[in-house]
Amino acid sequence: MMLAGPANVQAAEAAASSGATIATGMGYLAAALVTGLSCIGGGIAVASAASAALGAISEDSSVLGKSLIFVGLAEGVCLYGLIISFMILGNL
Repeated sequence: MMLAGPANVQAAEAAASSGATIATGMGYLAAALVTGLSCIGGGIAVASAASAALGAISEDSSVLGKSLIFVGLAEGVCLYGLIISFMILGNL
């Protein structure tokens, strides 16, 4: 077991005086998670939507506009996550 030396006590006092709390740390963690997970989910959605769109376009080129809408909607998931992350960081 490690005893609290003078350096550890000074570091703890500096963190407490600067206003760093567990809520601030959890806020940063939440912002990171919402950005990362939304981008992973958006990437999975774009991968499946884009491959289906390419298959549909190869058979009938008139469905290009309709298929791009679905790819754009899947990409919007990433942007929504980024906006929520900025909202979380704005409240810290």
